[in-house]
Amino acid sequence: MSHLTVYLENDALRPELSTADPALMAGHLAHTGILFERWTAGAPLPASADGDAVLAAYAAQVEALKEARRFRSVDVVRVTPATEDAAALRARFLDEHTHDEDEARFFVEGSGAFYIHLDSRVFRVVCGAGDLLSIPAGTPHWFDMGARPRFTAIRFFTRPDGWIASPTGDTIAARFPLFEPETMEAA
Repeated sequence: MSHLTVYLENDALRPELSTADPALMAGHLAHTGILFERWTAGAPLPASADGDAVLAAYAAQVEALKEARRFRSVDVVRVTPATEDAAALRARFLDEHTHDEDEARFFVEGSGAFYIHLDSRVFRVVCGAGDLLSIPAGTPHWFDMGARPRFTAIRFFTRPDGWIASPTGDTIAARFPLFEPETMEAA
């Protein structure tokens, strides 16, 4: 389930905003230059769909976004609790970092949380199936897939070698709650 929580960067206990309304999320994030959209697949996907099947189901939307945002390539990433070294993979993205290109992800299944650090605030965007999020190049952020990750996402790239993370050195991520999908679904 999609959800936006906005915090002051120095207070992770009292959110300024908490909403699951996709229109409110999109509008609020647009003011900061972040793209949030809800997409619908042309055909339902079986749980065992491979990357080619995922890309085929969303071909029209993928091509439109590639053209509009000048992305050169896409791929599909799937992470589950059975993924080898899932804990190490999670830890790799939990520190604040930036990229030299936009980070754009479309969630096909499962969920994950992006934490975006802008204008003295942290925007926690929980993305679920059907959500597209594009964070502008140079924007400090981190990503948490949860202790038992389960998601499939289409990733968009402008560089042929994909994105490279550049750590900011800020320890802000340690002061914010980790993503716990079970807690989000119960809320």
